[in-house]
Amino acid sequence: MRLQNIFLYEKFKNLFFVLSVLSARCSGLGARCFLMKTRVRIGTRGSALALYQAELFKNKLANDFSMVAFELVVIKTAGDVRGTRSMRGGDDSKTLFTREIEEALLCEDIDLAVHSAKDLAAVMPRGLRIGAVLEREDPRDCLVARKNIPLAHLESGARIGTSALRRKAQLLRFNQDLVIEELHGNVDTRVKKALQGDFDAIVLAHAGLKRLGLVDHVSEIFDAERFLPAPGQGIILAQIRQGDAQTQALLEPVNHKPTLTRLVCERAFLKRLGGGCQLPCGMLTELTPGKLKARGILLMPDGSHCIEREIEDPGGDPEATGMELAEIILEEGGRKILNAIEKSNEA
Repeated sequence: MRLQNIFLYEKFKNLFFVLSVLSARCSGLGARCFLMKTRVRIGTRGSALALYQAELFKNKLANDFSMVAFELVVIKTAGDVRGTRSMRGGDDSKTLFTREIEEALLCEDIDLAVHSAKDLAAVMPRGLRIGAVLEREDPRDCLVARKNIPLAHLESGARIGTSALRRKAQLLRFNQDLVIEELHGNVDTRVKKALQGDFDAIVLAHAGLKRLGLVDHVSEIFDAERFLPAPGQGIILAQIRQGDAQTQALLEPVNHKPTLTRLVCERAFLKRLGGGCQLPCGMLTELTPGKLKARGILLMPDGSHCIEREIEDPGGDPEATGMELAEIILEEGGRKILNAIEKSNEA
């Protein structure tokens, strides 16, 4: 009988956890709050990487809650239809791959949305919040070169493909002789363009290549302390509606709190700089017991000038740490960079 009880506990322990979370969060809201969802619709883009990430979230949730039916809902975004060319530098670029999914979430056509954290705008639409994050994958950028050679060995005038201003600026910071060209499309499409010779090399997030099983094409993985990643790079998150205690409770067991701490810091940094995914800034965080270290950089798009600073926070407030680091960069020359970028966009 004891073994049977242990088996039943292991089978239903996450259900007990959800009920306890709901009990704590729904006190005074009535019995209806305790009705756990039996069907959860997960919104996602339709690219190979987006589907992989959504399936990863779905499988983790299904493993914990076998009594709930989880299903993917594929939603086409403006970024999927138009790419990034027509929106660069404008407000629309900050929601290029998320707006239609967030609208579906607000309209309750889906129950949660799975995003790459770096695609999410620094300020989310009213009524939405981050529900959970999975443990961070490698945040570094990497090079895929047609001849499988590292960046330092590329010839003068080598054509490098990337659509990210952050990557462009950091590449030019180290080598002004490189020719940076626009590269659009999903991860697998970009890799094919590099291998077939459309570019001498391209720069991508290493995490995406790992998730799609394409790491054999990687020529070099950049040192994250020299080539800073985008805020949130390598993190998959679930976005939910504020006040949705049922979905939040389902997400609690898969939420990786150390990764969430780092993401809060990095998003606060991005928010204070007023940026989206097309601001030429990078950030690297490191979390150790009792300390959060954060390094940030803001660059001119042509790589000619940058402000890079690092701080440590023993106080345990990741949002304040991110804001403080951004403020230091702004005060020490960052505002001039932002003004220059704004004037360039208006020209």
